[in-house]
Amino acid sequence: MKTANIRELRNHFPRIAAWIKQGETVEITRNGKRFARLLPAPPEKPKAFKMPDFMARMRENFGDKVFTARESKQFLDELRRER
Repeated sequence: MKTANIRELRNHFPRIAAWIKQGETVEITRNGKRFARLLPAPPEKPKAFKMPDFMARMRENFGDKVFTARESKQFLDELRRER
């Protein structure tokens, strides 16, 4: 484990940040006494994207009904009139 004092942290932060990036834990001292500990952040897990199930949603809304072109047009016209 590496150590650095407050002055080194302030004046040489890029070097200390490189230690942390390499996976080192760095203890910060003040007046020779341990003051804080800097740890590398755990790696972030990518969030999985779940594709919506459009067919299930359509079955939920319309059941197993299959619309012909004429029925589809009538259905859409009715929905538009309701707005």
